[in-house]
Amino acid sequence: MSDTWDWGTSSDGDRAPSTDLRTDIPHPARMYDYYLGGKDNFAADRAAAAKVVELLPSAPAGSRANRRFLGRAVRFAAELGIRQFLDIGTGIPASNNTHEVAQASAPDSRVVYVDNDPIVLAHARALLQGTPQGRTAYVDADFRSPGSILDAPQTKELLDFSQPVALLSVALLHFFPDSTDPFALLDQYKSVLAPGSVLILTHGTGELMSPEVARSIEAVYTASGLNITSRGKAEVLRFFDGMELVEPGVVPVHEWRPDGHEDDRTMTREEIAGYAGVAVRRG
Repeated sequence: MSDTWDWGTSSDGDRAPSTDLRTDIPHPARMYDYYLGGKDNFAADRAAAAKVVELLPSAPAGSRANRRFLGRAVRFAAELGIRQFLDIGTGIPASNNTHEVAQASAPDSRVVYVDNDPIVLAHARALLQGTPQGRTAYVDADFRSPGSILDAPQTKELLDFSQPVALLSVALLHFFPDSTDPFALLDQYKSVLAPGSVLILTHGTGELMSPEVARSIEAVYTASGLNITSRGKAEVLRFFDGMELVEPGVVPVHEWRPDGHEDDRTMTREEIAGYAGVAVRRG
């Protein structure tokens, strides 16, 4: 990785990177970081995220629930014997990254992270600190260019697609409108998965809240220059076509095989803004 990234301090207290991250414009990864209680966000991100929280006070708790689902799903994949993980749209590093969870269960796990956000690249080193037995790599590429991800040297070096792979698309696809055909894009990744592979996916939805709140949240993102597409359960199920869903199927994120965390026990479906599911490729 390059050593040219230089995080200084701006006049308003925000850390200012030497590359142009357009900190004056909200970014979904930085807004998500804000929801999670992180520090890698800027005034524009906080302002937009605060408007969402005003409409949906449970947004930070829902984001943390989404993160806990990722951990449970990765452990599930590791328990199936999977040792290869392709995490597309990884976002800013937070507690319990994919490699941390996978390598805690199986130290020889190999993880390839993919994102095209400069702020994630700036933190890529944090994603590359794994166990001595395992390996991690970072690919700077766009989900909409499957070839650039699947054919990247890092991917080819770490992942053997003749063997099972866990493909992760967590809190990503709702940023792709129907005009980009995210179903067909995801199918290109699924097509290279060997039998025994799994798809781990979450997707934002307004279906579980009042229509008025859902429309208002979408308007906040749109006004901030961000595309966001709410999809209902029937549409989210389409992403799993050709694969076999594991129990309990596609459910609100906090209901997918909960492990007893207090927040997952007390949150209601109305407070959760996302669906989650895991599916296995059988053949």
